Amino acid sequence: MTKLSKMLEGNKLTKIVNVVRNNSKVSKEAPSWMKESEKAVPKKEAAAVAQGSAKHQKLLSNLPPKNMLQKRWISSTSSARLYSSGNPGSMQQRGLNKGASLSSALVQMNSFDRRSAFMTRSELKKAKRVVIKLGSAVVTRADGQGLALGRLAAIIEQVAEIQNSGADCIMVTSGAVAFGKQKLSAELLMSMSMRETLSSVDRTSELKNIAQHELKRPNAAVGQSGLMALYEAMFRNYGILVGQVLVTKQDFINDDTREQLFNTIRELMALNIIPIINTNDAVSPPPQDTVMQGTLNITDNDSLASRVAVDINADLAILMSDVDGIYDRPPKDDGAQLLHYFNPKNTNKIKFGEKSNFGTGGMESKVMSAGFALDHGCSVIICNGMKYNTIRNIMAGQNIGTMFSPLEIEGTSVSVLAKNARSGSRKLSALAPEDRADVIRHLANSLLSNEKDIMEANEKDLNAAKARGVTGPMFDRLALSRSKLESLCTGLMQIADSSYDNVGKVVRRTKISDSLEVVQKTVPIGVLMVIFESRPDALPQVASLAIASANGLLMKGGKEAFNSNKILIRIVNEALGRYGCSDAISLVSGRDEVADLLKLDQYIDLIIPRGSNEMVKSIKERSKSIPVLGHADGICHTYLDEACDPEKAVKIVVDAKTDYPAACNAMETLLVHESLLTNEVFYLVCAALKKANVEIFSGPRLSEHLTFGPPKAEKMSFEYGGLACTIEIVSDMEEAIDHIHKFGSGHTDVIVTEDKENAEKFISSVDSACVFHNTSSRFADGFRLGLGAEVGISTGRIHARGPVGVEGLLTTKWELRGDNDTAAEYAKGEKLFDHKQLPLD
Repeated sequence: MTKLSKMLEGNKLTKIVNVVRNNSKVSKEAPSWMKESEKAVPKKEAAAVAQGSAKHQKLLSNLPPKNMLQKRWISSTSSARLYSSGNPGSMQQRGLNKGASLSSALVQMNSFDRRSAFMTRSELKKAKRVVIKLGSAVVTRADGQGLALGRLAAIIEQVAEIQNSGADCIMVTSGAVAFGKQKLSAELLMSMSMRETLSSVDRTSELKNIAQHELKRPNAAVGQSGLMALYEAMFRNYGILVGQVLVTKQDFINDDTREQLFNTIRELMALNIIPIINTNDAVSPPPQDTVMQGTLNITDNDSLASRVAVDINADLAILMSDVDGIYDRPPKDDGAQLLHYFNPKNTNKIKFGEKSNFGTGGMESKVMSAGFALDHGCSVIICNGMKYNTIRNIMAGQNIGTMFSPLEIEGTSVSVLAKNARSGSRKLSALAPEDRADVIRHLANSLLSNEKDIMEANEKDLNAAKARGVTGPMFDRLALSRSKLESLCTGLMQIADSSYDNVGKVVRRTKISDSLEVVQKTVPIGVLMVIFESRPDALPQVASLAIASANGLLMKGGKEAFNSNKILIRIVNEALGRYGCSDAISLVSGRDEVADLLKLDQYIDLIIPRGSNEMVKSIKERSKSIPVLGHADGICHTYLDEACDPEKAVKIVVDAKTDYPAACNAMETLLVHESLLTNEVFYLVCAALKKANVEIFSGPRLSEHLTFGPPKAEKMSFEYGGLACTIEIVSDMEEAIDHIHKFGSGHTDVIVTEDKENAEKFISSVDSACVFHNTSSRFADGFRLGLGAEVGISTGRIHARGPVGVEGLLTTKWELRGDNDTAAEYAKGEKLFDHKQLPLD
């Protein structure tokens, strides 16, 4: 035994750690893995150790530094995704300096403070020590013969990314027995004698059965070396070393062996080596009745992973198996719901099913193990390791698997709300038109009768907004007032009055033949999801349009209007509850991210985002399977024709820009006929805009005409969203139309002219959702155009365009009525088509 190894054995390392800790700024609390008898060091003994501490530290400092391998890895580009925001080679996240010795690394690791568990998924990216447990079903092929190499390689790549980002990874793995089965089966077949091989009795199945079911310990012994060699080879691609740690249940029962076990694990982590822990099934004794009080007994790899996570102060444990997470009942049962968050206190509320065909643990074991880790401050995710990118998605905060959280998660899951909205839509469709109209009128009146409660809730939101420094248009959109509530009430009454013929309206009636007649009728789309920001008044508007069209509705409101939205949805549900349809409309809140809502294509039929350009663009880009109705940009133009009236021009332009500068229908670009530069119109308009504090930017042609004009616009296709606009000159109306088509967004464009021929040509030529003559672009609004309200403005060309009211939330169905008709009769000429259009009534 070398001098160095003698110094490291036994309690000497413990004593050195204590001395170094007492002379450092890190926590002086003794590590949790140290036995109580060793935590107190007598003064004389400490002094003796202190005399040799310099010598000991010199020797320990010669061991490889904690971040040695990361220096080697940093030149590699094999793992580009990192979960940390810092330098991938930096150890600052753990407080370790570059070149830190093993001894200092151990001191800092052992003083790792136990923190409380993460509350939400968004915090998981902060995890600095992660335990990943790979269940048998994850590691093993579906036929149980060997390992799933492709899946294992993908998981190792993700683990390597976490390790190389500066965090510690520890793996608890199954698979040795499965690997051994594959090797032993082949070996037994190869060992058959020539006579047995040529025999008419086929013993292949018998030998395979022996290898699989009767040779567990030999399988484990043979498979362990092969499994470890595979891990070594795969991790070597990412510049990472691994160390095998074989354990048995007895190692956790005996204090001495448990201490040495976790000393080994910590030393491996300090050397940036990933410990790969698996149970030594080759020597493990049969299960005993020994039960350790006050801790988690090791019965399978789930409990092993949780015990390891707790004892090494891990932040996160990811338990991977062949199930998606915790369900409220067995996953195969009808109506089983995956729980994205779970508090172990509610274990008695769920029903467990049968355990997997692979491995030794079941869901009950996973829940018990995860609860133990959570109680000791370690967050736990139970997830399906058979799916692609599971670990990456978990670390990115996505709703993968079930996260164990100490929070009491209130409310119903989004998928359940969406299912309820679907059934609620059918209930609304079954109501008489008069009943739907009555629901909307009750809602309208309730807004005024509940004014006090609404304003108090809104005041809370406004105070919170002020505390965050919110001002300007954002604050204005958030604020409610008596006049806004009255305006809402008026709009909702309009919707109610026009709602009688919405659903079930006949749009086509055709006589197919003497015995066949087809009718095309309007029906609701199904379930809508409307996402809106900071405008609580949008909630009752959208809800009323959904009721009038008999659609189910999910709404995702901005957190800045939380209190206002909460009372408004209560009023909506009360109005619907009078006819037993309260579940048709719900407000989604809490931790359900928009990304998860966009995946519910089996329940949601149409998404309508209302808010900033960034939000709308993001929804359009991220929704892969659900259609999105809306617009990303609101680049609206006003063109002043050479025949415009000066007074009208000034009035319309100022209103279009200043009435609500942040609105999507506000003017962003003013096009001016070049002839107006030589008369008073151009200067009157510019003076009026400046008086209204509008910042003006000039287009390329205007800049050429004015020597000391406004600053040049950076680009012509730009939505300012505030008190600013671009002014450009054009030679004629055709050039104005071309400019609009090139730089506009197809939202709303206006011509100001007294020449009716030019006006009609402009209106028919401009390809936008809204084209106006001699009026402000601000009239592109559902209420102003007589729709009562709108769910949004669409610049798309399919289904609905412009302000979308009730009609834009309807589709059609075909109802065919016949009398013993078959297609073959018409093909043979036995019956003849008529195809005569009939009156709609």
